Amino acid sequence: MTFKELLQSTYKSTDTEEWLDVHFTRPIGLVIALVCRRLGIIPNAVTIFSIFIGAVAGVLFYFDDLKLNIIGILLLMFANFCDSADGQLARMTNNRTLLGRALDGFAENVWFVVINVAIALRLTHEPIPFTNTEWGIWIWVLSAVAGLLCHSPQCSLADYYRQIHLFFLKGKEGSELDNYAQQRAIYESLPKEKWFDRLFYFNYANYCRSQERRTPQFQEFFKRIKNTQFSILNSQFLSGSRPLMPMTNILTFNTRAICLYISLLVGMPWIFFVFEVVALQALYYYMHYRHEKLCECLTKKIKDE
Repeated sequence: MTFKELLQSTYKSTDTEEWLDVHFTRPIGLVIALVCRRLGIIPNAVTIFSIFIGAVAGVLFYFDDLKLNIIGILLLMFANFCDSADGQLARMTNNRTLLGRALDGFAENVWFVVINVAIALRLTHEPIPFTNTEWGIWIWVLSAVAGLLCHSPQCSLADYYRQIHLFFLKGKEGSELDNYAQQRAIYESLPKEKWFDRLFYFNYANYCRSQERRTPQFQEFFKRIKNTQFSILNSQFLSGSRPLMPMTNILTFNTRAICLYISLLVGMPWIFFVFEVVALQALYYYMHYRHEKLCECLTKKIKDE
């Protein structure tokens, strides 16, 4: 298999792949994965390495020093390449583990927790723009709102909508669309000795539940579609869902990271928090409204039949 063919086999779908990932992140990630396979490095080791590198990058953003910030940006980019490589390596070597799933979801969270804390520490005693007042506690409030109330919900719902789209496009085999009831049942079936597995499924079940609670119209549509003519509604759903896929990409890593890089390079890292709270949150609400409205309209079609 050629490099191009191997690279294309790592794409989930043309609908859900982002231009920057297709032409930049995934090719570099695949090179790293191929090197790791030759050296006998397992996917979990790559993931742990990416967590460490991303955390170091975040620490460097604490310093009001352009050279250190540029090094941090390059390290965070490299951590993202490694994050792509671990999944590609796992698929190539057929080495997928529960620990790998847990670490993969954990990696980006660690990066941005460190980044948010580092920027908040950096700006605590700096003046708020256009004033003589220090940020003080307010930069920590802004950091918490951006990270906990905006970043986390944005990424989880964007990921949910992509998995939904892949389910309707490729079926269960091509998607990781899971539900709370299923994951909770797995958790309850596990013996207490398997504490790590139980911890993973407990948290993952709650993650699924948070996605389901925010999407009542989709839940209603998904329940009803199983008892009707799937093929027609499937194409109608994909037609409505496809324009939302670029929004899901914006709400995940690349656009967020680019804004972070720009804000650091111009010496105004607070812009990153404002971007998450204002621009990305507005897009989050719009994407959510469009998806729920789509599901509501299709559910009405089922009822009218």
